[in-house]
Order: sequence, then structure tokens, then C-alpha cells
Amino acid sequence: MGQRTQAAAGCLTMALGAGAGLALWSVDVRTRLWRFEAAPDWSVLYAELPLAVLGGLAVGAVSWALVSRIRARG
Repeated sequence: MGQRTQAAAGCLTMALGAGAGLALWSVDVRTRLWRFEAAPDWSVLYAELPLAVLGGLAVGAVSWALVSRIRARG
């Protein structure tokens, strides 16, 4: 595999990881946002959303590293 193909595959893996984190975060977000009747819980947006996206990026990076290591040995 060429360098450009590897770079494109790595970027795609990271984008898919971020998208997976965002998709996982968006499940039942309305219920978590309006947890209390008086006011919305904004920590869902400023704390949980970035952590979910960063977690997805971490999963993408780890999976890319594992695939690269397996390809290098084989």
C-alpha cells in the first residue's frame, strides 16, 4: 500500500471513529438533556459530547495501530 493510500485510510478510520462516538452520544440525548424539569442539563453538551468524540477518536487510533502492526508482520 502506498503512502497516500495509508494516509487516506488512517484519516478515514479516524473520521469513522469520531462519527461512531458522535452516534453513540446521540442515543437518547434528549432525555439526558432534559433530565430535570426546571432547566436543561448543559453538561451533556459541554462535557459528554467532547468526551464521546475523543473516545471515538481513541478507538479509531487504536484500531488503526493494530491493523498497521498486523500488516507489518504479515
